[in-house]
Amino acid sequence: MKVQIDPQRCHGHGRCYTLAPALFGEDDEGYGQVIGDSAVPPDQEHAARLAASNCPERAIDLVEEA
Repeated sequence: MKVQIDPQRCHGHGRCYTLAPALFGEDDEGYGQVIGDSAVPPDQEHAARLAASNCPERAIDLVEEA
């Protein structure tokens, strides 16, 4: 699984980096950004889904790898 944040939809509520700090950080203006190469380790998949489901703008996309 990989995570992405659509910067056009992100409004900077910060729920992603609050709920999944190993996967998301914040930029200088408080908007969410993906940490690293966007790959989600298996032990962080629940946190990624939790962050995505709690984003008010639905700015987080989860990409399932085949």
